[in-house]
Amino acid sequence: MLYYLGVDVGTGSVRSAVVSSQGQVVSIATKSIQIWSPQTSHYEQSSRDVWSAVVDTVKSALTKSGIDKEEIRGIGFDATCSLVVLDGDGASVSVNHSGSTEQDIVMWMDHRAEDQAKRINDTNHDVLKYVGGIISLEMQAPKLLWLKENLHSTCWSKAHHLFDLPDFLTWKATGSLSRSLCSLVCKWNYQAGVHGNNGWSEDFFSQISLEDLVDNGCSMIGTEVKPPGSPCGNGLSQHAAEEMGLVAGIPVGTSLIDAHAGALGCMGCIPRSEVTYSLPDITSRLVLVCGTSTCHMIVNEKEVFVPGVWGPFYSSILPGLWTTEGGQSTTGKLIDFIVQSHPAYPEVRTAAKERNIHEHDFINELLEKQAKQKNLQSLCELTRDLHIWPDFHGNRSPLADPTLKGMICGLTLNCDMNDLALKYLATIQAIAYGTEHIIQEMRGKGLDVSIIYMCGGLRKNTVYLKTHVDVTGLPLILPDEAESVLVGAAMLGACASNDFPSLQVAMETMGGSGTIVLPSSTDSNYHAKKFRVFLEMVDDQKKYDSIMS
Repeated sequence: MLYYLGVDVGTGSVRSAVVSSQGQVVSIATKSIQIWSPQTSHYEQSSRDVWSAVVDTVKSALTKSGIDKEEIRGIGFDATCSLVVLDGDGASVSVNHSGSTEQDIVMWMDHRAEDQAKRINDTNHDVLKYVGGIISLEMQAPKLLWLKENLHSTCWSKAHHLFDLPDFLTWKATGSLSRSLCSLVCKWNYQAGVHGNNGWSEDFFSQISLEDLVDNGCSMIGTEVKPPGSPCGNGLSQHAAEEMGLVAGIPVGTSLIDAHAGALGCMGCIPRSEVTYSLPDITSRLVLVCGTSTCHMIVNEKEVFVPGVWGPFYSSILPGLWTTEGGQSTTGKLIDFIVQSHPAYPEVRTAAKERNIHEHDFINELLEKQAKQKNLQSLCELTRDLHIWPDFHGNRSPLADPTLKGMICGLTLNCDMNDLALKYLATIQAIAYGTEHIIQEMRGKGLDVSIIYMCGGLRKNTVYLKTHVDVTGLPLILPDEAESVLVGAAMLGACASNDFPSLQVAMETMGGSGTIVLPSSTDSNYHAKKFRVFLEMVDDQKKYDSIMS
């Protein structure tokens, strides 16, 4: 048996795992990382804090595994698409008005650059075709422009290295300044596969007043671009190896964004043999990576342009295939917000703790009891009079409108645990309707979405899972290995080690098997009605905005 390390830097924690060549997670270690929010819509982190957590979790995962460090064949990293700013010596540069160098990361979910994104979109530059026609304020160009315009002397003039967080990790591990094709095409407007050409668009940067990025041969943003899974630098540096307790020189795979790692870890998974099901081609498999936010990933052999949906991104997951990426900016975070801001939350938290179960499991039981008491065929019917529009942090896809707000229709004076459970259920349904909205837009432009895979923390929530299956009417494969993102990261190290001839072979070999979940036809009519209400709600919001304007 061969072993690899996968490291995943999420929104609130770092996780490292030892993974076998058959895709089985042997051990996991987790450590929280700090988030600062100095003002509304600003979210920041510390690269020192992140790297410290990487080192600690790698050492802990290796110790837990009982595997000798000499048996680790390679290491792969994935991370959120946050922006790291360093000076010429690799030291932190402050990204906020306080000047504190502790915070040198502008997080993916930071929405400070709304005005900059609007001005970039007003250029209608050709590169915007490859981000759904509209650049998101969560991408790097708007954030970079914000830093230049608002923190010129304290940040912009000092910045020498601008990294996407996954590329920062491989730099820390190897000393190599190479960048991942995944990070650059998805978040930095790097052109790949476009008319057979790869490279930065100097004209684009000039039009948006970021011409300084292409000075000195684009050294600030990357001159060496490598496909995911390819060997990075000369392998793990001596310094990083000593920090982590690993062998210097082991291969380090070029990184992926976390959602892309989840897609890679899922797409090779097949239903267990006892299930009679013909798995569709890889280009018909939609992967839902469900955590703080949700990403909807599908690959295709051709460019497919879906307005308001990110991509197509060339070779961002697998070589030669175009990735289309839908997304919802807040899903797990929204569920937590609805639950934890409710007056009955302390009672729910205490009850769940007393029974030593997850709060979601306790709430799911409350829903089952309510449905039984009301003699309903399905608990989904509990929300007949309660409707939610879920864009409390703007809409990423398919409307691509960061100004949209959340809406709740059907409120009463009730504020007990049962009311909390209903709002929780209506929130989950709204998130599922958002996924259906994205799927409809994908299909409308020619993508064949035939089956869903689900990974991430929310896959453990049975109501969340079943709601998505019933709303979309699609079968869903739930991988037996719950940690698909970590497996995907480990695949990068496996590919870099040359134990597999390609990333696709690593994906197919390490993908494992899973359970297939089929939709319920009895709930389809109810969800169709709720979906109609869902679409009406955003139209109503636009009417109200027009009146107030």
